[in-house]
Amino acid sequence: MAELPRLNGVIRALESGQPAFTAFSPAEIDAALAMSVSKYDGVVFEMEHAPWDGRALRDCLQYMLNRAQIAKAGALAPAVTPFVRIPVNGVEKGQWHAKQALDLGCYGIVWPHISTVDEAYNAVAACRYPRLKSAPRFEPAGIRGDGPTAAVRYWGLTQQEYYQRADVWPLDPKGEIFVVLQIEDTKGVDNLADILKKVPGIGAILIGEGDLGQELGFPRQYEHPKLLEAMAHVVKTCKEHKVPVGHPHVEVGNAERILKEGYTFLMCAPTRSYAHLDKARELAGRK
Repeated sequence: MAELPRLNGVIRALESGQPAFTAFSPAEIDAALAMSVSKYDGVVFEMEHAPWDGRALRDCLQYMLNRAQIAKAGALAPAVTPFVRIPVNGVEKGQWHAKQALDLGCYGIVWPHISTVDEAYNAVAACRYPRLKSAPRFEPAGIRGDGPTAAVRYWGLTQQEYYQRADVWPLDPKGEIFVVLQIEDTKGVDNLADILKKVPGIGAILIGEGDLGQELGFPRQYEHPKLLEAMAHVVKTCKEHKVPVGHPHVEVGNAERILKEGYTFLMCAPTRSYAHLDKARELAGRK
């Protein structure tokens, strides 16, 4: 059997030594259609600060598909890889959210508010199928239930091919599931070294600078020195453990700094351009 090419575009970018570009998106059909033809490597459908809606997520995944795009590429890999941020905090251990999202065909899960080794272990374990203790790469011991019929169809694989690829990267080099853990409080910052040392299978750490700044007393002051100091500590720790680190607010004004600091999972703000409206208003004499 021929080796299947890499399906997950975020993993593909990181494996090639390039930063991966993603963005949060509402789980709406129009947004999915727009993101499907973008230059992002992946899209994270936002369901932490929006209602959890499995049917909406399913519809968005389907609208990410484009028959002409697939035919021209001659490959099963999606042009933009779909992920989802689930609603529950790490301490709540929302295994069922991850199970349902993966069963629909998502290629990765963003877990908010991970603060301890136990919470990180649960997050990775929830994205893995069980196996015998004698099997290679046993830990973190998988707890995902077996029901990936929709995911098999969405990925375009046979069921056995899906099982071979439905593991977490980089723990399994052939795995296509990308687990992102958000570090959003000082407890998580303090425990990060232990998390990265004791929990294999973490795809990336994403700093939740909004919540972290809230705790530090500087809400939404993203350039505050105290917040940047804490974020720099996270970046340094991730580099020491060779785990990609992500930034959630990449914009024109900070992109150069963020790249220089070593962030490689970059979440850019998807914006709607009003250039045509602005030009027409200008020509019409309206400011």
